[in-house]
Amino acid sequence: MDLMWLVTGVVLLLLLSNERFRYHCKFIIFIVSCLIVATLPIPLMLHRPKDARNALLPALGCKVISQLLGMSIIVRGKENIVKDQGCVVLINHQSALDLRVLAELWPIMERCTQVAKKSLFYLWPFGLACWLWGTIFIDRVNAEEAQQKLNSTEQAIKHRKARLLMFPEGTRGDGNELLPFKKGGFHVAVNTQCPIQPVVVSKYLFINSDRKHFGRGLSIITILPAIPTEGLTKSDIPALMEKTRNAMVEAFKKTSDEARQFSENSSYLLHSKSE
Repeated sequence: MDLMWLVTGVVLLLLLSNERFRYHCKFIIFIVSCLIVATLPIPLMLHRPKDARNALLPALGCKVISQLLGMSIIVRGKENIVKDQGCVVLINHQSALDLRVLAELWPIMERCTQVAKKSLFYLWPFGLACWLWGTIFIDRVNAEEAQQKLNSTEQAIKHRKARLLMFPEGTRGDGNELLPFKKGGFHVAVNTQCPIQPVVVSKYLFINSDRKHFGRGLSIITILPAIPTEGLTKSDIPALMEKTRNAMVEAFKKTSDEARQFSENSSYLLHSKSE
């Protein structure tokens, strides 16, 4: 028996010393743990379905998990959050770790709802939890149906002052630059005449998918000043998209460079946790 435990310990030690193994292990731990903390409060969510407040406990759990895995987060620009009206919140998309970004934004922005691909709904019980906190599921293959679903959020934005969280790139980028934007969120913003709230997440420098590295590191979330859409029409959407993307690209490059410098200074990481 002692020999078996010794062999097991040696095997685990060898596995943990393997960077590729740690990379996959950390991702699995993050995703599975987030699924668990998202679904455990389902009984508490049932009495107020499709209420954004249902996501607050899962958000807290996701933040704790990511911190344990070595992710440090700074959120800037809270003073730019749109007040007293709904808006369309556009966030660059890099990784499954973006769940951590949503966990930061949900409590500070309030009345949030999120757009996700329809297939996510069938990942039960996580899909049920997402539905219970108001996620809007769209079929990306059926563009007309997807647009109709987005249009259905207009009343919530107008009357409940909801904040529609979207990834305008539509899919994950490689983390080096932002992909071209889709038009869906811009149509909603123009139709409702509500502002666009760009949110930029710096490059996840502590992750390298080519080298299979997942270490400790810092990411900066920047809430940029809102971009108004009052008086704009559908013909203005291309220029609005360009203006929004340019602002986000500039902030992405700047904060990614800053995060790189900060990550090289371990003392700053310790200081940033108190901010």
